[in-house]
Amino acid sequence: MNCRSLFVHFSPACKIEVPERLTVSHGALVRNGLTDRCICLPVREAVDAEILLVHSEEYLEAVKQTPHMTLEDLKEFTLQYGDVYFHPNIYHCAKLAVGSALQLVDSVLMGKVKNGMALVRPPGHHSMRSAANGFCVFNNVAIAAQYAKQKYGVKRILIVDWDIHHGQGVQYCFEDDPSVLYFSWHRYEHQKFWPNLKDSDYDIVGKGEGAGFNINVPWNKVGMENSDYLSVFCHLLLPIAYEFCPDLVLVCAGFDSAIGDPEGEMCATPDIFAHLTYLLMNLAEGKLCAVLEGGYNLTSLAQSVCQTVQTLLGDPLPPLTNLTGPCRSTLESLQCVRAAHRQHWSCLRHAGTISTKRIKLSGEGNKDEAEVGEEQKSPEEKIWPEPPKRICPPVCSAVVLPDGVVCPDIIILFQIRNGLALVGDAAMTMTCVVQYVAAEVDSRYELIKNFPFPSQGCTDTSGFAQAMFSLLLPLGYQYNPSLVLLVRMPGSGVCDIMWQQLTGLLQSFAHGHTLVLLQEDDKACVGPTASILLGNPAPPLGQLPASLKEDAEAVERLRSRLQADWNLLLTTGESTKESSLTSGT
Repeated sequence: MNCRSLFVHFSPACKIEVPERLTVSHGALVRNGLTDRCICLPVREAVDAEILLVHSEEYLEAVKQTPHMTLEDLKEFTLQYGDVYFHPNIYHCAKLAVGSALQLVDSVLMGKVKNGMALVRPPGHHSMRSAANGFCVFNNVAIAAQYAKQKYGVKRILIVDWDIHHGQGVQYCFEDDPSVLYFSWHRYEHQKFWPNLKDSDYDIVGKGEGAGFNINVPWNKVGMENSDYLSVFCHLLLPIAYEFCPDLVLVCAGFDSAIGDPEGEMCATPDIFAHLTYLLMNLAEGKLCAVLEGGYNLTSLAQSVCQTVQTLLGDPLPPLTNLTGPCRSTLESLQCVRAAHRQHWSCLRHAGTISTKRIKLSGEGNKDEAEVGEEQKSPEEKIWPEPPKRICPPVCSAVVLPDGVVCPDIIILFQIRNGLALVGDAAMTMTCVVQYVAAEVDSRYELIKNFPFPSQGCTDTSGFAQAMFSLLLPLGYQYNPSLVLLVRMPGSGVCDIMWQQLTGLLQSFAHGHTLVLLQEDDKACVGPTASILLGNPAPPLGQLPASLKEDAEAVERLRSRLQADWNLLLTTGESTKESSLTSGT
């Protein structure tokens, strides 16, 4: 699942795009025993025809000449491009980077591996059709997307770019292509941050038939935290991605969006990437290829790579604590992006009253005291805890058949990761389990039975998806339970595919400690549910139509009512009290 290609950089001009980015990341994977659990794919050079899927012949021929140039010629050649460095070995290394990404795509789409990550240099997402840019020579992920479409006939591809810089090269490649949905969040600061493009703002949504398939989320302040990243996933990316229903997910995995990075200056901890990765793994039947982009703090880079690979391997997710909700600037960007895409995606059409008007929030322009204090520290001086060890119980799943004894404490005490029980009376058993947990285990739990899905169980798939992303995921993340109790009640109206997606998404919480209760006459659901608990991907919901208006409005009313107490439910800064934006519940 892990493939790597080493890129030796001889120029002292570049202080951050250094070979240690790969050696440190790979070393961390080895120390944590992760390479032993992966299939290491052989690397190869990309051939001309593959590079020409994205780049012009003139540009390729120009780069081909670099191994034969003198140092002075290389310097002159470099000056025609922006923020990129050439040396005699870069053409070879760039071909290896592309070839590694294509090897990974081949292995995933041929079913040899479920998913994977390619550790490559140089990165690629800034490179354009006829120009190197931002350390990037060839656009690794864009070529991989075109390759998957051409060789395997993949119809719909989602590209998620969580690098801190806007991947304008990927955007330009697919801006008029409705078969590729490109999502990027990036440090922008109202066009004051590199690459300083108007095309990186929220209102650039694509062109022609590709309108709506380009999503830009500008970070207009530094210091974004885990809550900000999760908020954008729950209220924007996931609803649109599920409606799009990709056949393949590609990730421009730049970890300069992690804490301590000198480029990003963000405060999201490495373990957030475990969760972002997992949420994407529920799409495209788990077919996900992550390709390294940026990441220039060697400590947070290595930690983030390990968190990503552990999730790809199926390890339980670490809990995210102290999620206080998105900041004002995030809410402004979120509101603007949702408004700009409202006409293109049905999941946003009934999502409250939203507009593209820039929001002037009370207190805007005045930093919190904590922000002022943090400003005095450089990104490299920030201190964050080592990501917690991700414990894998000796047994993944247990099934209790009728007349068996349901013991949730063995799940909570890490003896078993999750379990499923067939019971005669789900409601009564649920009550008994709750009482037992409260009295004997003294643990927090999350109760799903009374979660208010609209329309009497929400038989409408789109409405169900909206409820999952707008309500259930944000509530679950902020509540941070120790046990998830998932009960399928008779007459719930939840179809099997929706149920499997729900079961999968709930593994995000409580180290995956989930106890599922099914009525004993619901035996047909046992196999599919157990498959999800064992870590297999849920089947896709299909391309989602517009949800029923009454369902969408019911979800929106409930979200609006609860958001005063649960900050991760917020999607707009309008009419929001300052206290609800700055403190958790």
